[in-house]
Amino acid sequence: MTGDPIQRRKLYQEVLARLQERIRSGELAPGDHLPSERELMAFYGVGRPAVREALQELARSGIVEISHGERARVVVPTAQLLIAQIAGGAQHLLRMQPDMLGHLKEARVFLEAGLARLAAERATPADVARLRQRLAEHRASLAALDQFLNRDMAFHREIAAVAGNPIFPAIVEALFNWASEYYRSIVRAPGAESLTLAEHERIVEAIAAHDAAGAEQAMRDHLLRANALYRQADAPAARGTAAPAAAQCSTSVR
Repeated sequence: MTGDPIQRRKLYQEVLARLQERIRSGELAPGDHLPSERELMAFYGVGRPAVREALQELARSGIVEISHGERARVVVPTAQLLIAQIAGGAQHLLRMQPDMLGHLKEARVFLEAGLARLAAERATPADVARLRQRLAEHRASLAALDQFLNRDMAFHREIAAVAGNPIFPAIVEALFNWASEYYRSIVRAPGAESLTLAEHERIVEAIAAHDAAGAEQAMRDHLLRANALYRQADAPAARGTAAPAAAQCSTSVR
């Protein structure tokens, strides 16, 4: 038994806890609209600020959806939404602790190499067709390089989707986006895009052949090569001579 004082919660936290319990119990099911703000104020005996803050917290958690002019509606959170909610904090962490970028890149190599293996083991002909389509779209973006990075992310996300677990594409996209601001200024080196596309093609062909080990190695080689190029560009950049090295590093984020 301890003598720690009981923490007094704010009004909105009480409203939030009670609404969460109603949702957990099934009283408010996915698709149901919550009572209006006025009804909630009367029911819980609180003011509008407490109700609005509770609803906003539910929305931030992906539990309800708030549309202008409509009552909040209970939704089923998706993996993508839940992971996106920590994006701001993750990017802030990377800015405050640059060493974390190396950890993030290591995590990405570990995850995506494993996903390439799973994709090779599980890919159907339709899956392979979609991968080839993503690759074709990526190749087409050579004529519009402002789209190259987005097409690159779509390709990696498609591989994650082949694994059949909806959490994987969300994580891959999140890892990609969290670090993208560190690479965006060095993704336009002439000629390096072709190397990325060749590596992507190698990955697709291994997946299409159901060569799990080959797909895993192709993805690992691709990402480690990119990370190595980034390190080459990053060292001179710290000394104020980034331009020549950056020209070698178009594919560091891929």
